[in-house]
Amino acid sequence: MVLDVARLRRGCAQCSLQQLCLPAGIDPNDLQRLDDIVRRRRPVERGERLFRPGDALNAVYVARDGAFKTVSISEDGEEQIVGFHLPGELIGLDALGAGEHRCEAVALTTANVCEVPFDLLAEVASQLPSLQQQLLRVIGQSVGRDQDHLGMLVRRQANERIALFLHGLAERFRHIGESGTHFKLPMSREDIARYLGLALETVSRGFTRLQEDEVIAVTGRRVEILDAAELMRLAHGGESAEAERRTRRA
Repeated sequence: MVLDVARLRRGCAQCSLQQLCLPAGIDPNDLQRLDDIVRRRRPVERGERLFRPGDALNAVYVARDGAFKTVSISEDGEEQIVGFHLPGELIGLDALGAGEHRCEAVALTTANVCEVPFDLLAEVASQLPSLQQQLLRVIGQSVGRDQDHLGMLVRRQANERIALFLHGLAERFRHIGESGTHFKLPMSREDIARYLGLALETVSRGFTRLQEDEVIAVTGRRVEILDAAELMRLAHGGESAEAERRTRRA
């Protein structure tokens, strides 16, 4: 990988994610104070960990590009994926309550991250109402994603979970300025299965069914949403139109 030093040194004011993460809505004069406490802007290799379970809450992280997963390990060593993180989304908020991390954050792709020491962030936020409001908003968004994940897990039908996952991911890509209809999945099918609490074979069959019903087109990890309205309907518990036609013909 060729390291773009100039890009890594670029501050918050020049970052394309400025309106998505902590700098959003902050006065330009106050923005410099936030920029001053960002300790490192560094490359992260695929599979590298930002923190592990039991690590103290020393910093929160924002991916400038790339993607991460947060993983909880059960007592018997089983891996449960509790979240996926795209550019502009804060990583590390799981430690806010106890002061130490309950999961680990693993890079799904090569990425660049900003590392923000949490004690300094809290100190500056207490002095800057605009940063404090934005920090609360970002925390609220993280809680919202956790609730969305819980909503997926309580769905009885696997096709609902898969449709809701793809619909939510499309909305998140759209929010960060990427296409919400054509995107590359940063995570594997196995990751998706562990996130949705499904067997890998079930997820593969679900993707195949959505493709056969012409709701999506899949090539490797690249997904094109062909019928966004139908995907939304499926995400909220409806059968696909093609499946309904097959049922009527039976």
